[in-house]
Amino acid sequence: MNPETTLPSVDTSQLATPSIDKLQSMLSDHAPRILLLYGSLRQRSFSRLVIEESARLLTAMGAEVKVFNPEGLPQPDTDDDSHPKVKELRELMMWSEGQVWCSPERHGSMTSIFKSQIDWVPLSIGSVRPTQGKTLAVMQVCGGSQSFNVVNQLRILGRWMRMVTIPNQSSVAKAFLEFDEHDRMKPSPYYNRIVDVMEELMKFTLLLRDNKSYLVDRYSERVESAEQLSQRVNQTAI
Repeated sequence: MNPETTLPSVDTSQLATPSIDKLQSMLSDHAPRILLLYGSLRQRSFSRLVIEESARLLTAMGAEVKVFNPEGLPQPDTDDDSHPKVKELRELMMWSEGQVWCSPERHGSMTSIFKSQIDWVPLSIGSVRPTQGKTLAVMQVCGGSQSFNVVNQLRILGRWMRMVTIPNQSSVAKAFLEFDEHDRMKPSPYYNRIVDVMEELMKFTLLLRDNKSYLVDRYSERVESAEQLSQRVNQTAI
C-alpha cells in the first residue's frame, strides 16, 4: 500500500464514510417547532416586536411557534436549574427544531438579557445536547444606523451551541421608525428581509430536522465514546 494513502493516526473502526443512503427517507409530518428569543425587557421592546412579527410569519408558513419571555429569568450563577424560568427555557430548547434569535445592539454587542438566556443552556443536559443540529436564524435591531455586530456575535454563539445557522439574516436600522401605533411592522425592505429569513429558516428546518443527529455526528466523539466504553467494560475492580 502506498504509504501516502495510509492513515496511521485514525481509528478506522470509528471512521465513517458519509453517504446519502444514511439520511432518513421518511420525513416528519408535524409542524416545524420554532422557538423565538428576544433580548430586551423594555415595555416597548423592538426586538420583541420583531420576534412577534416573525412568529406571525412562521405561523402563516405552517410552523408551531413559542416565544420565550425572559422577564424573571435570573442571572446565571445566582440561582440553580430548578428555577421555574430556567426549567421553562431548557424545556423549550429541547422541544424546538429551529430557533430565531433577535437582540438589540447595546455598546456594540448583544444585550446581557439575551446572553443570559444562552448562558442558562448547557451544551448537554444529561446525555442530550439541547441545541445540537437545530436550525437558527439570527437578527438584530438598531437604535441608529444599520450594524451587523450582533448578528455576527449570534452566529458565533450558534456555532458554539452546535446549531446550523442559516445564511440569511436581518438587521433593522432605526427600529423605532419601523412600527406603527399598533406595534405592527410597516411595509419596507427591512420587513421584506424578515420574510426572507423566516422562509429560509422554514426550508432549512424541514430539510434538516430529521437528519440532525447524523449530520452533526463526529468522529472525535465516537472515538472518545469508544474509549470510555472500553475503560468501563474492562475494569478490574468495581
